[in-house]
Amino acid sequence: MKKDESGQSLVETALILPILLLIIAGIIDFGRVFYTYSHLHMAAQETVRRGGLGEGDSAISAFAHDYIHLPNSEKLQISISPTESARNHGTYMTVQLRYPFTFVTPIISKFFPSPFMIETESTIRVE
Repeated sequence: MKKDESGQSLVETALILPILLLIIAGIIDFGRVFYTYSHLHMAAQETVRRGGLGEGDSAISAFAHDYIHLPNSEKLQISISPTESARNHGTYMTVQLRYPFTFVTPIISKFFPSPFMIETESTIRVE
């Protein structure tokens, strides 16, 4: 007797396809998180340099918002310490950037808080 196996590949595809799509979406989410963190880290370094050269808090914040090229960049949170009035030559200042990140993959979003806050900071000595 000859067996009919004409639907075997269709069944295997139906079983594997959802898992494959979740893996691909997870890879895309990881890439987005890595890109966002890298971009924020570079922005924090460039922003703190402005403060190290003596610019004020409003100019530093404006530069950070202009430098960031992410969706919903208005949600970027900027913390500058110490404040402009407390900064003197030779002291250290820190700029911290926080950005809310939302995952695309439904299973990953169950394991992490939504939105997931990505934080970077950089410190420099004021000239």
